[in-house]
Amino acid sequence: QVQLVESGGGLVQAGGSLRLSCAASGRTSNRYAMGWFRQAPGKEREFVAFIAWGGAATDYADSVKGRFTISRDNAKNTLYLQMNSLKPEDTAVYYCAARTGPSGRSSPHDYDYWGQGTQVTVSS
Repeated sequence: QVQLVESGGGLVQAGGSLRLSCAASGRTSNRYAMGWFRQAPGKEREFVAFIAWGGAATDYADSVKGRFTISRDNAKNTLYLQMNSLKPEDTAVYYCAARTGPSGRSSPHDYDYWGQGTQVTVSS
């Protein structure tokens, strides 16, 4: 069992930056791959970024490539999402997730543990 808690969300103007964090606790000894998803009101949960346990393999949604960077610090059991050049369409609740075994990367169904989410609002 793994518990995930996101933080770092807030209100930012278009073009600004935020860094989200996701602190993991519980059974953190496993080599979990992790990802970030987001969900806007009235829309389905959307893949944002993926990172393997070792950090070498990453993947991003086309909508955030070149603007967002996913990283992790396994010693701190923390996942990060650096978000630059934010756009109003980035407004959503952002969730971190952990995957316990090999599977896909971009579907919410691929992940086993989820945080409660943190709100990101980008004003125009």
